[in-house]
Amino acid sequence: MLTAPQDNVPLLFIEVDNCHETAEEIADKLEKYARFFRRKMKDTDGQERPMWRTRWTAPDTWSGDRAHPPVLLVFNHTGERNPNRTIPRLIDLTRHLWQGERFADHHHYDRKIPVIASGLRNLREHGPTGPVFLRFGRDHMQPLREAIGNPRREAADARRQAQQEARHQQHEEKLRRAAEQQKAEGEARRPACADCGTKFTDERWKAAENYPKQVGRWHPTLCDQCKERAVEAEQQAEREHTDQAVPKQKDGGWLSRFRT
Repeated sequence: MLTAPQDNVPLLFIEVDNCHETAEEIADKLEKYARFFRRKMKDTDGQERPMWRTRWTAPDTWSGDRAHPPVLLVFNHTGERNPNRTIPRLIDLTRHLWQGERFADHHHYDRKIPVIASGLRNLREHGPTGPVFLRFGRDHMQPLREAIGNPRREAADARRQAQQEARHQQHEEKLRRAAEQQKAEGEARRPACADCGTKFTDERWKAAENYPKQVGRWHPTLCDQCKERAVEAEQQAEREHTDQAVPKQKDGGWLSRFRT
């Protein structure tokens, strides 16, 4: 077992074969891996989880797939068996363990084991970043991270995310234009003062709609300032009218009887 997060390598189980075992014998080992990965137990929090997750840290998904940990088969060609013949037979024997579910342009590998094969000589020469890893089900060699991952699904997920963001932006833009149009239509209906021509404030507009008739000192067609001037003028006119209506007393009237 290997994990090297400092080198961006997740949990990885490794089987080294010196080319003495048959494809059937290696396939039996992979079956044991599958049974081990499916085994569950209660974790420290009382929740049931795959047993291997209670012992090792690993991402919940590899490239969007809820796959089991990868198994790397390293062939050291010292024995009598040729890995170039063993691997094709092993691929056929273990297809049910690693084969994903086909979608439009990619595969899903949920609950499958990513099985990767490589040769020790190639590993020594190129290292883990070289294209020396063959993932079962693919027809070309890849670097380790790409072989473990699912680049086509990553690309499909990225396209889907971009499409969702584009739809969201279109929706937001539609709402923005609708709000601007509604605001413009509202401004077009906003009344103006019949005296000075100033547009009504929101408060004045609301008040004028609630009390549309001109009664008393209420002037629904005037803005606040013009209304105040109109009210003040009305009050001044009332005071002048009151002053004119009260008669002035002449000298020698009834008050003069009490004069000494």
